[in-house]
Amino acid sequence: MSPTVDRVAFTLFGIEIMWYAVLIGLGMLLGIYLAERDARRRGVNPDNLMDVLIWALPLSIVGARLYYVAFEWNQFKDNPIQILNIRGGGLAIYGGIIAAFLTAYIVCRIKKISFIEMADITVPSLALGQAIGRWGNFINQEAHGYQTDLPWAVIIDGVGYHPTFLYESIGDAIIFAFLFYFARKRQKYIGEISAIYLVLYGILRFFVEGLRTDSLYFIGFRVSQLVSIAGIILGVFLWFYSRNKLKLENKIKN
Repeated sequence: MSPTVDRVAFTLFGIEIMWYAVLIGLGMLLGIYLAERDARRRGVNPDNLMDVLIWALPLSIVGARLYYVAFEWNQFKDNPIQILNIRGGGLAIYGGIIAAFLTAYIVCRIKKISFIEMADITVPSLALGQAIGRWGNFINQEAHGYQTDLPWAVIIDGVGYHPTFLYESIGDAIIFAFLFYFARKRQKYIGEISAIYLVLYGILRFFVEGLRTDSLYFIGFRVSQLVSIAGIILGVFLWFYSRNKLKLENKIKN
């Protein structure tokens, strides 16, 4: 498996638009569509959803960039203006997720709507968007793993590497499919969908991150693995909280 697609999807007014941006945009649009449909199914005002997303989506990109810069500061300390050069690469998905959830929490507090229910509506779409967006890493020949001679290795300059983008993309797609099914057939309490996402994605990312060669580090540990562990713990807590503390007031109709 060798990435032979040109990184540039097309040129618009003299500006090269990269496939990576196209795929992220596609994932966002499809995610918005599915989240809006789920909001209507749950009886949630879609306008509230859009009020959250209109802030959370752009700030997620800011968060993804700042997260990367914070752990790779040596690259930017002598030329800070490069922090704005997102086209040069350097977005961290966990930074985007954290920024999006913090923004959503603030907006939900201001509008006096349920943040946990809004999270339940959006996290399946988030998993789908991640599954789509990871193919941008394939086109960019980045975010791969260690060398391997496995038959499904991604070939870069004649050398085979673990296609960690593919591992995560498949895992994200499975998570999306499970959450999509669970939300419609099995969910009983608000918070269950968000809890399952935190646990499943945390497990997936922990193991995939262990294969990657471009991890961000903090005091000798892979940052994404530390965040994955925190996400798993938070997900387990939210699962029991939603079932035991919110049982009476947060029952939903399937």
